[in-house]
Amino acid sequence: MKRTISAMVGKGSINHNSRLFIAENVDPERTHLNISYCNRSVKKIYHELFDEALKRYNDKQTRADRRIDDYYEKIRSSKQEKPFHEIILQIGNLEDMNAQSENGLLAQKILDEYYQGFQARNPNLCVFSAHLHMDEATPHLHIDFVPFTTGSKRGLGTRVSLKQALAAQGFKGGTRGATEWNQWIQSEKEQLAAVMERYGIEWERKGTHEKHLDVLDYKVQERSKEIEALEAQIAAKQDVVKSLSARVDNFSKGLAELQKVEQALDTNAAFQLPEPQGLMSAKSYKTKVAEPLIKKLKFLVKRVLARCFDAWDSYHRLNVTNANLYRENETLSKINDRLKGENDNLRSENRDYKLLRKVFGSKQIDSLLEQARQSKQRDKRFRNIQNER
Repeated sequence: MKRTISAMVGKGSINHNSRLFIAENVDPERTHLNISYCNRSVKKIYHELFDEALKRYNDKQTRADRRIDDYYEKIRSSKQEKPFHEIILQIGNLEDMNAQSENGLLAQKILDEYYQGFQARNPNLCVFSAHLHMDEATPHLHIDFVPFTTGSKRGLGTRVSLKQALAAQGFKGGTRGATEWNQWIQSEKEQLAAVMERYGIEWERKGTHEKHLDVLDYKVQERSKEIEALEAQIAAKQDVVKSLSARVDNFSKGLAELQKVEQALDTNAAFQLPEPQGLMSAKSYKTKVAEPLIKKLKFLVKRVLARCFDAWDSYHRLNVTNANLYRENETLSKINDRLKGENDNLRSENRDYKLLRKVFGSKQIDSLLEQARQSKQRDKRFRNIQNER
């Protein structure tokens, strides 16, 4: 039996991984089959790992603006490091390792055994959240960790650094395609493959270099265009939201103006009924004083009511539009994140393919590609013949 291995960079959605949030692709009736290895607060992990080093660092600072109050927040807002990283590992696919099949249960055992040695193999990657999911289409393992290095001479003695954490574990960056991360991912795949072999499953290595370089370049370019277009849409939606928010603020100001009108009706002399003057008759008082005042009040009330109804109608429509725009913006952001991930993977494949051409030569690679295409066509013809029978 042969099966592929997938090792993907995850978004690190802890609430989704721990099932505090249930997505549409999750079967709640199978959630009890999941395995939760750990689910600790990343902020607590930061306190445990870095508080002592942070205190030593701050004690040395003579200027208050150089002290770090919250190391987690500093890293979270940093452009160089991420607060934590996530790797997602999967054996096979929906067709050959379905979570509800016997092979799916076998994948669960293999992933479980693989995880048991993860922390020992990776002492510089502090795992704080790990979950094996059986309630989706294919069993897969989420591992979230904080990479750290010790003995640093600059900044904190113990600090966040993915590059240095992996280097401390023996993964030194080489060519563009052989970064510390790529080397580490390959090593973890080999560890998972070793467990698979103990269960009679061979690692099927395929898919990385089968695509033509021109196709990869084209896909990278198209993904970049899609990302730019989505970012432009998101920016436009944000501008509309700001405009709507300003209109809501204007509505609030309008309510304040209505309150002023209410006060004027109670206190302003122009809207108060004066006492009759001298021997003025009732008819004269009605004609000269009461009726003009009533006419003035009716006009004011009609105008205020008209504006009030318009304002409430506008406010309701603004809230509905604002809610729709918020949902659209959330959807666009998710699509944008997915496309960025796909783009990163395509760039990595592109670099690997160029490296192969450089090392083995274009003729040999082209020959291998042609053999692979012919083999694929033969397999397709064979399947068609089998189906016709």
